[in-house]
Amino acid sequence: MAPVQENWQDNCTSISQRTKHIFNSALLSDVKFIVPVSNGKSVSKVIPAHKLVLAISSSVFFAMFYGQMADTRDSIELPDCDYESLLELFRFIYSDKVELTGSNVMHVLYLANKYLVPSLAEKCAEFLRINLDASNVFTILAHAQKLEDKDLENRCWEVVEMHSEEAVTSDDFVVAERSLVESVVKREKLNVKEIELFKAVNRWAEKKIENQGITSDGNAKRGIIGEEILKKIRFPLMSQEEFARFVIDSNILNVQEVGDMIKHYSQVLTSPLPYLQSPRIGVLRRIGRFKEYYSACWGYGGSLDSLILSVDKDVRLCGVQHFGCEGCEYTVSMEIKDARSKLSLAKKSGTYCSEKNLDHPYYGFDILFDSPVILESGKKYEISSMISGPDSWFGEKGQTSVNFEGINFTFSRSASPVYGTSETEGQFPVFLFTHPG
Repeated sequence: MAPVQENWQDNCTSISQRTKHIFNSALLSDVKFIVPVSNGKSVSKVIPAHKLVLAISSSVFFAMFYGQMADTRDSIELPDCDYESLLELFRFIYSDKVELTGSNVMHVLYLANKYLVPSLAEKCAEFLRINLDASNVFTILAHAQKLEDKDLENRCWEVVEMHSEEAVTSDDFVVAERSLVESVVKREKLNVKEIELFKAVNRWAEKKIENQGITSDGNAKRGIIGEEILKKIRFPLMSQEEFARFVIDSNILNVQEVGDMIKHYSQVLTSPLPYLQSPRIGVLRRIGRFKEYYSACWGYGGSLDSLILSVDKDVRLCGVQHFGCEGCEYTVSMEIKDARSKLSLAKKSGTYCSEKNLDHPYYGFDILFDSPVILESGKKYEISSMISGPDSWFGEKGQTSVNFEGINFTFSRSASPVYGTSETEGQFPVFLFTHPG
């Protein structure tokens, strides 16, 4: 035990400083927690603690130490958590601070809920929202569903829909629960080719078989996948070459099903296929125009922010992302016009709360039209917004032309009175669109 500093209280002028001083310290400790280390080895570590401090922060600890069935032991084993995560729970209880990382946040969230410390649970949820991406979305989604956190769950599904290919090819997907895989293949909105979705499901089944230690063959994989998942894969959307190279070789479909698909490609099939043939709809593409972003210094003085947009192939414009500032609300009236005739094509107004962008450092919010606007090749369109709210992020080094999926988007300065947005700086960082058809 380290020597106790004399008169240590003199340097701790508040109760928070004093509890912080005795955090993870044997000083005045009246209980010890024995927990395994997080590396999976059968090694335990001890965390000294103070019953009173724990009890005034958690009703579970209060019942444990001061309830009718109080635990009077001075050493308590907790085999269902690890040293690092319990230490962060205690750090928060003693100091209102927590050191969250991608590797510990789920365990800390589990403990925050187990010991009824809701303020810590909210910090964990916020950390997950900020750090959510396609590589970890299925792990976070599973926990969001278990904890019934609808906001976090919805954010997860947004990531899955917008970054579907990255999500289903991630390490997280192959270890996902079957219910999640089924939910993915049933979704109408997925930004992934059907063949890539099938290959991901095939990899998932192969991983399950490997974990079970059984022989991998078509029948085994089909048994793992199940008919509900299999029937929701839209095989007719695959090219004949894709089907022949990947689906047939997987041996998941039987001879009759393969034969029916070959007849489908040859246009001689006389009975309907049991698979959906319509493309998955509503998958939004996002085209960005800035290379740099700056925070909270773009003001709104009651003038329009406007920009001219044109494309060299028809697209359906679904909405426009606007810049914001962390935790701030903005009242916006957005309109799109034919730049030549000034005919209004769509309007959208409302109040929006900005959130952290998933792909870039800035904060912003999407404004979606009630119905997509067809942008015809060669025509010019004017996007304008009247924005009221706090100073926001803004973009610089804007590109006058961006090629995205074979479509050239061209941006230019509007001739209308504008506050400052142009092709090189200002508002409108991202345009949301789908291909026509």
